[in-house]
Amino acid sequence: DSLSPLSPLTRCQRADHLLRRSFLQIPISASTVAILTNKPTVAAAASVPTVREGMDAFAAGKVDASIDIYNTILEQYPERKPYLWQRGLSLYYADRFQEGADQFAADVAVNPNDTEEQIWHLLCLAQGKEYGSLAAARPYKLTVGRDRRPVMRAVQSLFLSGTPEEEKQLLDLAQRTLDVGSRFYAALYLSLYYESNGLNDKAKTWMQQAVKTEYATGKGAGDPMVELSKVALKKRGWV
Repeated sequence: DSLSPLSPLTRCQRADHLLRRSFLQIPISASTVAILTNKPTVAAAASVPTVREGMDAFAAGKVDASIDIYNTILEQYPERKPYLWQRGLSLYYADRFQEGADQFAADVAVNPNDTEEQIWHLLCLAQGKEYGSLAAARPYKLTVGRDRRPVMRAVQSLFLSGTPEEEKQLLDLAQRTLDVGSRFYAALYLSLYYESNGLNDKAKTWMQQAVKTEYATGKGAGDPMVELSKVALKKRGWV
């Protein structure tokens, strides 16, 4: 992801490669220092943090600080909201589910072929007070196109229907597929699926498994979804 993380083109091309999410090492702005340290600076008022800084704060377990960073960006550039999928992930782990659902709905409005946004929108609805379960949230799913990745098509089928056959298909991918990236994503979304159904022991097992995959410990270590899996373990007390 050598392009700006705020670029609409970059956001719409995210399905082209799992490593599109890999982190960039860039300087931290004065405004981000102010957010993370609670020490305002003169320069902070004149600068706007970057999306990458919000991602780095989230990866460091500073979930609330990451939201502050994204919100600071939106205060200056509200038109960028549909491209801030990272903000939706932070809102989910801050238990701000309605705001998270709104973020993912905004994302899908400009990128209607993103399966993961559809799933995270459902996750937010399922955890929120209005619906309270994945089954109750399903009728309000967002409409998206077909994902080119077999693992994400299997994830989508499970979240939208929840049959034992679809669960078995994703379990098989998590345990048997030769593609290391698919094994990670299958384990990650199995955990999230079980969490959305209140099966916390299974959710814990599969999130732990996701973090241990060859993808998470190897070539995918910089993938923000790998960072998310680590944050999930800490936030849920599974470490």
